[in-house]
Amino acid sequence: MIASAITFLFVPGNRPDRFAKALASGAGAVIVDWEDAVAPADKIAVREQFAQAWPSVPPADRARLLLRINAAGTPWHAGDVAALPALAAQGLTTVVVPKAESAAALAPVAAALGGGGALLPLIESAAGLDAVRQIAHAPQVARLLFGHLDFQADVGMTCGPGEEELVPVRLHIVLASRLAGLAPPVDGVTTETQDLALVQAHAARALRGGFGGKLCIHPAQVAAVHAAFAPSPAQADWARRVVEGFEAARGGVFSLDGRMVDAPIVKLAQQTLRRAAQVGVTQVAPGEG
Repeated sequence: MIASAITFLFVPGNRPDRFAKALASGAGAVIVDWEDAVAPADKIAVREQFAQAWPSVPPADRARLLLRINAAGTPWHAGDVAALPALAAQGLTTVVVPKAESAAALAPVAAALGGGGALLPLIESAAGLDAVRQIAHAPQVARLLFGHLDFQADVGMTCGPGEEELVPVRLHIVLASRLAGLAPPVDGVTTETQDLALVQAHAARALRGGFGGKLCIHPAQVAAVHAAFAPSPAQADWARRVVEGFEAARGGVFSLDGRMVDAPIVKLAQQTLRRAAQVGVTQVAPGEG
């Protein structure tokens, strides 16, 4: 489920009253945040709040509810990690690890979560980018996330509106994910919560760049991201006809709509169909698109 999710919606860890709304937003996953969303004075109390709220989460939704702990090197990291075994015993399966900078630093988190748990490291610094291939290959890592705002602050970048300066950074994360056999990575947040056209544009940029999803900070952003990742009904129908034609040709090269179709085109069509299924796109009948 986490490997195929397109939207990851943050919710403050000290606002358990918002968990149900976040889960009902249509997001593929909801990240309960113990890091940025929680003030230092509340960092310890939030652990107990989450433990008390967890039993009220419907069992069917528990795989979609993830937890972002505090980063290694902070005063709260060890306590957060110590809280994981009890939560894992109650069904927590996935932990988001912020400011991941080495595979070794992930090992204690993986051990606390247990062998069946998954880690989603956030690449948010120069050190994290330098070690991204090792991080991607670390045990229990399921997917990489990109914290582009923290990354810019760490290296002193001042990006333009289109963030062209981050193109090589994003590509590096995409390639590391592919080489490790992971699902495509998840791009960073859009801080504007009212400009949904901008959210959709950022999500479309992520898709073009090889990312498989996007982090969200407001429920309204979820539909905009899904819209960007959704192929049109005509595109979905084209992809279906490509796959059907490939099967009819028994894996050989064939022609569709006057264009040659070979293995790379088929692979793109299969990816389109997977995205269509994830966001609920209905295929049109042949000839309608």
